This record gives sequence, structure tokens and C-alpha cells, in this order.
Amino acid sequence: MANFMQESVVNYVCSCGILNPIYKLFFCRHCLKLRCGFCVCHEVDSHFCSNCLENIPSSEARHKKNCCTNCFDCPSCQHTLSARATTVVKKLDDASKEGESDPTKVVTKKMYYLSCLACRWTSRDAGIPDQSVATGAWPDSECSYRTRFNSLLEYYQAVVLQDKQEKQEYMRRKTPKAHKFPSLTDRTGLTVSMIRRQIGWSDKTTQKAKPVNIAPSVASEDVGELPASIFTQKLNLKNITTIEQRHFQPADQPISVNKLYPQRRCLWIKRSLRCRQCEHNVIKPEYHPTSIKYRIQLFANYHVPDVLLVRCEQPLLQGKSNSVILKLTNPTMHDMKIAIMDLPTVEEEMKLIEALKNACNVKDTSLINTSDPNKSITTLSRQTSLNEEPRMVRFQSNSKLEMLDSSFVINLRDDSKEFDEVIPGQKEEPKFITWRKANKVSIRLNFTPDETLKQGDDVILGFSMEYTYVNTVTNTAEKKEPTSHALNSRVYIKVGEIAAQ
Repeated sequence: MANFMQESVVNYVCSCGILNPIYKLFFCRHCLKLRCGFCVCHEVDSHFCSNCLENIPSSEARHKKNCCTNCFDCPSCQHTLSARATTVVKKLDDASKEGESDPTKVVTKKMYYLSCLACRWTSRDAGIPDQSVATGAWPDSECSYRTRFNSLLEYYQAVVLQDKQEKQEYMRRKTPKAHKFPSLTDRTGLTVSMIRRQIGWSDKTTQKAKPVNIAPSVASEDVGELPASIFTQKLNLKNITTIEQRHFQPADQPISVNKLYPQRRCLWIKRSLRCRQCEHNVIKPEYHPTSIKYRIQLFANYHVPDVLLVRCEQPLLQGKSNSVILKLTNPTMHDMKIAIMDLPTVEEEMKLIEALKNACNVKDTSLINTSDPNKSITTLSRQTSLNEEPRMVRFQSNSKLEMLDSSFVINLRDDSKEFDEVIPGQKEEPKFITWRKANKVSIRLNFTPDETLKQGDDVILGFSMEYTYVNTVTNTAEKKEPTSHALNSRVYIKVGEIAAQ
């Protein structure tokens, strides 16, 4: 975590073969696999405004085009605008009609305008009149292409609906009927309609959607000429909008500053992440916008030992033995036994990829009838789609690692031990362990860079780390106690560059 904003030198291999640092990975406690951003399904839980913290339903957010109705952003500097109050004096011209004795009586009325506290831009600069209400009454900027956009939207919605109806009609023809004569017992046709709705087919009386033909867009070579004043009039850059200001208003992209219009603030979302293989949540935030907590947070750095590069003891030279100091941390509440092994071969890696593809076939055997062997067995199988296909790891190690003599144990995480001044006497440690405290261990690994490396090339050290993980989640009622598993993770470390001899 020391190089959070920099390129990480320690990367873990995800189950799909992509390398990521540990703070970008997730851990599924049901599959017992590492998951990256491509191995999880992203789902939107709620929409909310980051300024007023109003929680908006998904249907209403879609209707409002994912924008807040009360909050606006400054078109000049993109900060949040605030409503300022002012008083306006008005004379009562028709006071005599209302029975007033003094026709020159004045009335003060409170009005509101938008102002930016950062760049001092106000809605009066754009010619927007002051409103009598602070929120909900500000007009929107008119887009000259709105009619064209609406017609295109209606056209493609009709195209999608027609495609959906054609697919349903095709599936209706291919699917065998449940009964050959469903209409013989029904004189009114209600039974047939109910059966079609239960199966998911549309009624026969439903009219097919046909997209309305629209005029295609045609490029024109007739472009208006520039005015003569543009070559003679002196240009004032303070009145010209910047590229950022124009991109902030993509509908009209104004050229002059006096045409800048306040933009409604875009809504933020809270999303949950779901494992694509077992469909369990790995990340589930709280529903309320002000809460920063998670209902489920299965980040990898809470379950997988964290490997940190401390230092390389000698300058890196090709073909010469060297050693590196690594610091390992146990984030779990159970002791963890770790063993350092070689990376799998190409044949072993291909078997892992095939096993991952086969694991996507999730079978539900709860509906298997095993009481009577003569009866037919019914099974339900489901194929879970993977957006990211498993692949071979493209990151290759260019150094030979010397295996450790034995495995070692890292103590469980105990926050109280961080403040202990007296370290109790420990057992005899292996020679490769250089330091130990609480749930942290430093080890020394010996390796030899390849002789084919040249000066300035990166030295990559790769190894397979096998560790024990105690799973406290029980999927069945029979297993109520935590179970221990031996998991494996591949780690690649950029040790440094080859030094000049």
C-alpha cells in the first residue's frame, strides 16, 4: 500500500490470468479464488446526488437523465453553485383597486439567483432572470438538436422492441408445446391466453412494433462564410470560452462567455460487485448515501497474505546470485502456513485454465429424484457467462529462484501486539527468516537473474505461494464449523534493473 498512486512492483495473478496489485483484487469466499474487475459483475444499487445527498430511485433517475433537479454546476469552473437571496422593491400600481389608500406604496420581495463561490460567476451573467423559489424553478438551456435526438431515440427503441418480438416468435416456434390440444377445453380463449403468459410468450393480439422511418443525416458541403469582422476586430481572450468549458456543455458548445449556462449536477451511484462464477456478492455497500461502510467487503488484502518488497541486498547482475528481502503480512484472524514453490509449467497452467472453464457449469442437484431408480432423473444446469476469457499469463519470470528448505507460519492478526514492548522468546526460526513481529514476517529469497539479460532490463522474480485459509462461511447446514483450505496464488515481483558492470 506504500505505492498506491504509483506502479506496483508486486502483482498477483487473477483467476483469469491478468496481473493486478492486491488492492485492486477481490476474494470470493465461496469460490476461494481471486477476482479482478473483469471477473465480477457490476450492478447499480442506488443513485444519489453528491451535493444534496438525496437518494433517487432508478426509474426517476432515468427519467431525469441521471441529473439532480436541485443542484447545479458552475459552467465556468465546474464547482457547485449556491442559491443567493436578494430583495427587490416593487410598486403597487393597482393599489387603488384593492382598497389601498396610498397608491405609492412599495413592497419588498425576496428573489434568488445562482452564484459560484469560487470564480464569482452568477446566473445574471447568462441573462437568467431571478426566481422567486430557491430550488426547482431554474430553466434548462434549450438545445437546437433536441427534436432530432428524440426522433432518433424513438426510432431505435422501436427497432429494439421489434427485434425482441421476433426473437420471442422464433422461440415460440422452436419450443415444443406442453399439450397438443389446449383449446379444446376452453370456449372463451382465456386458458390459451393464461398459458401463453405463464410460458412467457406474448398474446397473439399484440401488434408488432414497426419503426417509423426517419430522414437520414446527410453531410453538406455548403458551409457559411466567416464574417469580415473576425479578421479586423481585436480578439479578447477573456470573452472566449476554453475547451474544457465547451466540452462541459456538449449540446451547444458556446463560443462566448456570456452564453455559458449552468448545468445540472450528474448523479453518483453505489454499485455492488458479484462473482460471475458463483453469483455471490463480493462487494455490497450500504444503501444510505451518507454511509461509507460496506455490508459485504471481500477485498483481497483482507484474506490473502500481502507481499511487500523491502530491498535487494546487492546490485543486480546477469548470471550472478543475489538475494531479496520480502515482508509478508497475515491479515486474517487465524494462523497461516505459507510455502514458496516454483511457478506451474505450461502444461499445468493449461490444465488450470480448463478447470476454470469447466467450473462455469453450475449444476443444481437438489431436484434430482433418487428415491426411485426407475423414475427419470431431472437436472438443472446453468451456464454462467464470462466476459473475460481465461488466458495464459503473459508476464514471464526471467530469474531462477532457489527453493526454501521448509514452510513457515505467520501468526494471526492481533492489534494489541503492535503495542507490546517486550517480545517473548520465540522458537528457533529457519535461516531464511530475518525478522518477525506480530503478524508480519521478513524472509530472504535467493535467486539468479538470467544470463541473457542486458543492462537496464527489468529483473522479474516469480513464484507460487501456497497458504492455508480458514473459511468461516458455511454454505450448507451440515458444515457449521470453519474449514481450512490450501490455496495457491502466483506472485510476480519487479526486483529492479540490471546494473552496469
